[in-house]
Amino acid sequence: MDNLWEKFDIKIALMIFSAYFAIDAMYALYTFSVVKKKPLTSSSIGALMHFLLAFGVINYVQNYLYIIPLAMGSWVGTFIIVSREKRKEKYS
Repeated sequence: MDNLWEKFDIKIALMIFSAYFAIDAMYALYTFSVVKKKPLTSSSIGALMHFLLAFGVINYVQNYLYIIPLAMGSWVGTFIIVSREKRKEKYS
């Protein structure tokens, strides 16, 4: 366990947080674009998400402590996009 904390790099953690923030924000947008039947938007977002997902997987396989910033980024990304969509519906 100590060795994992020694190998934990805050810069990598911030990159993972940012990547998963983007992934979950894109996933929410992906879902909205699928529902609206926008094939080009949906497929483009899906491809980019998988690219970023690979970055996270590569890092947390090497050190499972990176799951913490991954989960936090995921939560924040989804929360912001869904809150924004909720506000847009409210004012429509």
